[in-house]
Amino acid sequence: MSKASILVLGVAAFVTAATAFPVHAADRRYPLADVVKIEITEPSIRSAWENKDFLDCDDVVLTEEDVRHALRHMRKVSEKSYFNEQAERTGCLGGARVTLKNGKVIAIGIEPTGRINTFELDARLKPAAGPETYYECQPCKDRKMALLKDALDRADERRLRKLEAAGKIPPGEAEHRLKALRASR
Repeated sequence: MSKASILVLGVAAFVTAATAFPVHAADRRYPLADVVKIEITEPSIRSAWENKDFLDCDDVVLTEEDVRHALRHMRKVSEKSYFNEQAERTGCLGGARVTLKNGKVIAIGIEPTGRINTFELDARLKPAAGPETYYECQPCKDRKMALLKDALDRADERRLRKLEAAGKIPPGEAEHRLKALRASR
């Protein structure tokens, strides 16, 4: 077999493997095809991390489509990675309960930044024995932040108006920066 043939076979094997294993593979324990019911239990929750200068949690509402998107794209990460101090947080999240065909019920918390945590529930809908599982979902973040563009614009406006009122930026500068920020999105 020539070197060229080996190279062609190697490239073909790599392409096959790359398409078979997407970067944002869903957790096989919770296949989207097995979802029977999604119940939004907490459409919008604030935490101590909420920063209204970045995003007002009143503007962030979890939907059934957000949950489906997360189940389709979430990627498991370690607890250490999930709780990393440099992890992007908004202080906003939503919660849902997902029932699967096999009778398993999971609770899922989703932040607009794509940070997700899940745990299984018992028959009384109390946390079952077992660890909480942590995920990241870049496609979820991209989707939700695009939907929240107006909310981000309002947060930028609040932040810049405060800076202008406090004299930290010159008068009229807030409007100029707002236009630049909106154009960049």
